Amino acid sequence: MNDNGFNENNGIDSEHEEHRPKPVKRLVRADRPRNPAPQRVNIQDQTNGNYQGRHIAPPNSSYHGLHEAEPAPQQHYHGLHEAIPTDNSDTAELGTQTEREEPQYLEPDYNGQGDYSRFVYTADSVAQKKKFSWKDLLIKIFAVVLSLIVILALTLNLPIINYTKTGQQLSILDYISAKQPLSYIEGDLDKSNVNANINPDVVTDDFTDGLDLPQLVEGQYSVLMLGFDESEELTDVIWVLEFDIAAAKLNILQIPRDTCLPDFTSSPTGKFNSIYQMGDQSVTPIQRVVNAVQQNFGIPIDAYVTTCCTDIADMVDLVGGIPITLDSQITYEADKIIPAGNTVLSGDQAEWFLRYRHGWVEGDIGRVKNQRRFMAAAMNKLMSIVSDEGRMQLYSYLKEVYDHEWIATDMSVGDLSKLANFSSTLSMDNVRVTMVPGEGTPNDSPYIGYDGNPYSIYSVHKQATIDMLNEYFRPYQMPMTEYDTALAEYITDYNYTVYDDTGDTLDNIEDSTAPKRNDYD
Repeated sequence: MNDNGFNENNGIDSEHEEHRPKPVKRLVRADRPRNPAPQRVNIQDQTNGNYQGRHIAPPNSSYHGLHEAEPAPQQHYHGLHEAIPTDNSDTAELGTQTEREEPQYLEPDYNGQGDYSRFVYTADSVAQKKKFSWKDLLIKIFAVVLSLIVILALTLNLPIINYTKTGQQLSILDYISAKQPLSYIEGDLDKSNVNANINPDVVTDDFTDGLDLPQLVEGQYSVLMLGFDESEELTDVIWVLEFDIAAAKLNILQIPRDTCLPDFTSSPTGKFNSIYQMGDQSVTPIQRVVNAVQQNFGIPIDAYVTTCCTDIADMVDLVGGIPITLDSQITYEADKIIPAGNTVLSGDQAEWFLRYRHGWVEGDIGRVKNQRRFMAAAMNKLMSIVSDEGRMQLYSYLKEVYDHEWIATDMSVGDLSKLANFSSTLSMDNVRVTMVPGEGTPNDSPYIGYDGNPYSIYSVHKQATIDMLNEYFRPYQMPMTEYDTALAEYITDYNYTVYDDTGDTLDNIEDSTAPKRNDYD
């Protein structure tokens, strides 16, 4: 030891040597093997370019957060992106990589730390991220529309409207169908005193024709149709259309305008065409005509349709004209000519054709015969509309007729549509047209009116008329006798009976020739 107190041999202060603490041995637990400690690396020093937290995870393990954790089933997290499963368990649940969407980057909503589980690729997240599907959208729209239709149908069919005419509760659809928008023009018919005289052997308790209409006689529905001249006071066209619904037929009765019924009009002429204007003043004009038909011809009238000659022209133009074949030219007036041959009658020409009379030898009877030919042509047109344009187009025409008020009727929209539909199913040989049997007064023996003036009239052949009515117009009523009618004959010594059997089908009428003409026409 030198003067400074240091041991020369080892350089240790010998004075303090005895006070130096002895080192403690490092103990290692032998009961658990120690995992190798993770190696610290620089952030830029990445193994194979993959950075996993601040430490490199041991091989064959997954790193989560700052410590290792047991991997959650099908939830392997790598950074901020979702992992694509590669084992069979993932693809079995989520599909193969080719069937899946590409992983998407999700913005984290944590502040430095947070729950990474929201970024895990699960089956629910795949379903939520499905691509836009037009098929799914259409199915949803269809379901909504179908629901609205069902709700609307239920609403429209609920009996919520009190219909004052019948005292019934009607649904909106039934109320619309039962409306009579054009009945205000002529008014409603009084049917309280009609003697239908129904045949109980034919119309039994369970008898029905299958068509729901407000009928006086089950099985048939009768409509009075009147066509007015320019004055809208005289009826130039008088037809009774009896729809024999049960038998699928239509019988049309033509009543000549000159038919003499003096007990039903105050006109000195006694002619039928004056009843509307000069009949029983205690009832409406249309009721006057209906009463005359029921009491003389025994046909219960269910409804009426009236129109003017100018309205007929509009309706013909609406449907595009009426095709017809004329064997000779018709000159209504000097500048109103309908050429011979195959032609399509315009509205104006149809009016001239229906009203033309001075060129026929038989006068008004010739006009009645000519009107049959128009009827046959119009029926053909109706059937062509249905076959070529469809029933909806036919209903469209009916609606336009209603909207323009080209007719007056007490029929509801629904009833008129039912009749139009029924008519469109008829064949030409199931429509029969018959004129009231009778004859005109001769020039040397005219009818003398109460005013003392002579008039040319059409006198009914009573028994022939009764026989015709029983055969064609009373299929569901008891047979008519002479005591059941107010008809009176003014010519008892018949000069001719050519008009006693004028019935024919439209099929035959379509091919018939025009009435006999005057030589000067």
